[in-house]
Amino acid sequence: MRPPSTNRSQGKPEGEISVERETEGESRVTIGPRSRTRGALMSTTESFGQLLRRLRVQAGRTQEEQAEAVNTASGRDTLTRREISRYETGETVPTKHTVTQIARSCGVAPEVLLNAAAIARSRRKGEMHQGDKPPSPELGTPTVELAAAVSLDFADFIAPWHADDDHVCFLRDSLARIAGQYVCTPVLPLFDDLVGVRDETFGLLRRRQKPHHARELYVLAGASCLLLAHASQNLGNSHAALAQIRTASTCAQQIDHKPLRAWAAATAALIAEWSAQPTRALQLAEKAIALAPAGHSRIRAFAIQARTAARTGDQRAADAALTRMATAQVEHPDTDELVELGGIFTFPPAKQDYYTGTTFSLLGRYEEAEKCATRAVNQYRHGPPAARSYGDEALATIDIALARIRQDDIDTAARRLQPILALPSDQRIQQLALGLRPVTRALEESPALHTSGATDLLDLTRKYQVLGAPALPSL
Repeated sequence: MRPPSTNRSQGKPEGEISVERETEGESRVTIGPRSRTRGALMSTTESFGQLLRRLRVQAGRTQEEQAEAVNTASGRDTLTRREISRYETGETVPTKHTVTQIARSCGVAPEVLLNAAAIARSRRKGEMHQGDKPPSPELGTPTVELAAAVSLDFADFIAPWHADDDHVCFLRDSLARIAGQYVCTPVLPLFDDLVGVRDETFGLLRRRQKPHHARELYVLAGASCLLLAHASQNLGNSHAALAQIRTASTCAQQIDHKPLRAWAAATAALIAEWSAQPTRALQLAEKAIALAPAGHSRIRAFAIQARTAARTGDQRAADAALTRMATAQVEHPDTDELVELGGIFTFPPAKQDYYTGTTFSLLGRYEEAEKCATRAVNQYRHGPPAARSYGDEALATIDIALARIRQDDIDTAARRLQPILALPSDQRIQQLALGLRPVTRALEESPALHTSGATDLLDLTRKYQVLGAPALPSL
């Protein structure tokens, strides 16, 4: 068999697909003539999205036909024409699993597309700066992840179409890992992995499963959608968050899973609270309370109810909810599959103190607010690093600063806010901008407004830049 001829100008065999790296950190993919349709140019350099379009055109498919081909390759029915379009325009980068299936459907080596996707994803997340070298295809994390992706792809190929215990356990462990990392890790690096777990779970549920596996898959599907609701809201897209909550609630209803229904209802209450629907928010909070098992879920529902009531100015209702929350805190917890996932699906004492502090702050009871918020911050700082929620800690710190401003202690407030104002851009979730609004208002109303320190602080809070578009407050 004749070996492939070499393109001398490029120094690689004809028909080969390879990744080139440029000094600006951009990734380009070169396609030799063997991978082209008749009449194509001998070679060209393309972005990752353009490469995906080229592969589709070579196969003679429309975007809808490409989605069908990838779904057939994966044995699932999760990809749509819209998603193919988003990949090709560079609006988003496919997950590792999807890239593998695209490669399989187009007859190219998965490792090449996976490597190109890793570079494109790094650029999209802003992890590479001008002059940095993109991830090496030979060394480091990309190679390890590539090896894992190829192995998992082979496991999918030889596995039966129905889930088994090992597959469900793998998905549960993957989701638990993401739920744990979500507490202390910026949103963007986790988003693709989360979408991948959700898509894999959805794909299994579209097949016929054993009843006990189907039940657990519905729980995992609903939990992944709730995590995506949190992520969507953190990134400034409340409409997407509502869609995820609806799907999570539907999954819960399919198996009459009360803990999942409770968490979805409580999250929906938070959305309603900040959508000028306080009555609806309180109704949803009551629904969550009625469904929630004793333990973290019920405590969370009471905390949301208290904060919602405080936002409406109803001090009596807020105090009553805080009293009910205190009772729930000493109850023996029931079994809760969501809480067992850990991370974002827990409501630890630090978070309880943070919610209580915000409730007092909304009621204008600033001394009580400062005590609770200080306790929350101390627990986050001195607790396990994996449980340190940078978002909640920052918001509790803002409550402390607000209390100081209301007591005309501008200097202490400025010191408290300095770490918030200096947070890296990928940790500036939307809630921080909303949390700073009362601080801005308090500074504008402060008798010390005309001092240089107050003026400078006011200017910083007004100009604070966060991720995404305007969003709803913290979930």
